[in-house]
Amino acid sequence: MLKFSRGIDRDRAATAGGLQQIAFARGAAAAAQQSRLPTLVATAATVAVLYFARDVFLPLAIAILLTFALAPLVSRLRRVGCPRSVAVIGTVTTAFLFLSAFGVVIAMQVSEVAQNLPTYQYNIVEKVRTLKETGSESQILERIGRVIERISTEISRPEPEMLASPEPAPEAKPLLVEIFSPQRPVETLKNIINPLLGPLATTGLVIVVVIFMLFEREELRDRFIRLVGYGDLHRTTEALQDAGARVGRYLLMQLVVNITYGIPLAIGLSLLGIPNAVLWGMLAIVLRFVPYIGPVIAAALPLFLAFAAAPGWSLLVWTAALFIVLELLSNNVVEPWLYGSRTGLSPLAIIVAAIFWAWLWGPVGLVLSTPLTVCLVVLGRHVPQFEFLEILLGNEPVLDPKERLYQRLLAGDPDEATDNAEDMLEEKYLVEFYDTVAIPALLLAERDRARGALTNAQAAQIAQSANTLIANLEEIAGEEEGEEETGAEAQESDGDDDADEYDLPPGDGKSVLCVGGRSGLDDVTASMLAQTLWIQGADAAHAGHEVLKAGNIKALKLEGRNAVVLSVLDRDFMRHAKFTVRRLKRMAPAARVGIVLWQEDGRPGTAERDQLIESLQADFMVFGMGDAVREALSDELPRSLKLAHPKIAPGYAMRRSKRADRESTVKAD
Repeated sequence: MLKFSRGIDRDRAATAGGLQQIAFARGAAAAAQQSRLPTLVATAATVAVLYFARDVFLPLAIAILLTFALAPLVSRLRRVGCPRSVAVIGTVTTAFLFLSAFGVVIAMQVSEVAQNLPTYQYNIVEKVRTLKETGSESQILERIGRVIERISTEISRPEPEMLASPEPAPEAKPLLVEIFSPQRPVETLKNIINPLLGPLATTGLVIVVVIFMLFEREELRDRFIRLVGYGDLHRTTEALQDAGARVGRYLLMQLVVNITYGIPLAIGLSLLGIPNAVLWGMLAIVLRFVPYIGPVIAAALPLFLAFAAAPGWSLLVWTAALFIVLELLSNNVVEPWLYGSRTGLSPLAIIVAAIFWAWLWGPVGLVLSTPLTVCLVVLGRHVPQFEFLEILLGNEPVLDPKERLYQRLLAGDPDEATDNAEDMLEEKYLVEFYDTVAIPALLLAERDRARGALTNAQAAQIAQSANTLIANLEEIAGEEEGEEETGAEAQESDGDDDADEYDLPPGDGKSVLCVGGRSGLDDVTASMLAQTLWIQGADAAHAGHEVLKAGNIKALKLEGRNAVVLSVLDRDFMRHAKFTVRRLKRMAPAARVGIVLWQEDGRPGTAERDQLIESLQADFMVFGMGDAVREALSDELPRSLKLAHPKIAPGYAMRRSKRADRESTVKAD
């Protein structure tokens, strides 16, 4: 008993140390919040610089992204044995010739569409008139138009003025005549060339920057590492490789996806008779680089042309059906097949990024929004100061499964907690889910309750939601019960492989009672343990912590039980566990009585555990779900209860014996 008291003292010391750690953590968190202020200021300044100096940074951003896209091709040519200069110049020349030809074809097609637009005027007018006439029998559209026209006439009509005497007519002003002279050839050429100077200069600048970046890619990488990450070469190198791989893979795979969409679209539109089908296919290839908005714009223009080109409605219907079929095939067949097109961004982040870069750099920024945002996410993943970028924009979960479950239970939403649990149960068994997710979530709740952050009402709400979750998972537990035999056969066929942590023994013929220790949260853990034992085939039941009170414990039905397990989350229960264990062992001497002290980490060693078992006189003490099931279903015999013989008073035993003898003599007389 003295050793157990020292253990309690160690627990108190550990608690004091934990409070000091909490205080230190709070101070560190406050310091971290203060350190984030310069980061936010620097971010705002960077956005301002990017906005006001977009004429400089926009070509540079395009060049960097093209470098990411062309670098794999240059590397392949280098591995084949091609010289660096030939590989770089050849790749850049081929890429920009292709882009130039692409732009020339689009310009020619747009010019042709502009010339043919007047021919579609009659069809558009006729269809609008038909819609207007067939809108309804009361001609609502016509009446609304008349009312609007009458109101606008009344508003624009000048008010009559009462003149006292006629005014003389105003004098006629001389008519101004301006004489235009024909422009000189030099001025005409200047008017044509001036609008083209800006795009041509930008294109030339991008080409030059791409060539130099490809030539000095390794040198630029080393300089960047020396500038920002010389103290951590591993992290900086990993960030550069991650950014290059993500952006290059996204651009290449997205180009392949767009081509597999644009070519069939052009062929289909041509077969349907849509004019300039090549233009719409090429525009679809470009516009689909713009997330979410691009496909809509690419579909709107051909649909409008189908509306205007034919007098009937069948062409519009067939064109819409073509777009729907291609979108379904692209989204459900092509993109899952080309898995490399994933960017690591959440859907909401893609939309917000598109809005932000469109505001910052216009239409070009809209096209570049996804690759640029991917670079920001990579920056947040590898640079601690910008970790908030990955949290805000990434698609990876920001909360651990146990934290997410605790949050849902705290919010009183067992339905969403069940949905998340079912998603995880597709990859793991129920016992593993309870041991690695559900029990740790309840441990978080217990820690919050112990430090006063969780009220009793909130703890009761969590317990109620958790019990609802357990009831919702009852069907899955039944399915796993039927799979146990098949799983056991499969594990036996594995040969000499290491035993699985959750390879649990069968519970046929066993009867186990699981009892909560001291709170409603303990009752939830007892229910989870009982459900796990039931899956193993045991006759398992659970009871709440209220039955352990002095007036209720005698009502427990312990006949025929092979084991009684106390389920506890709080270590303070160990101070009073000895008396509870003794009572249970007296009531059920043939049952093994043990304790499950749920711990995710920091579990006591074997020596300390043996000391606790000896001081508590329990049959076993474990700290996880797997060990709890094994001990509860064990065939070992219970240990005998060592009763203490306290010295009440000198001669008490002799006096008690003499009194018993006198009472027996009186009864005999």
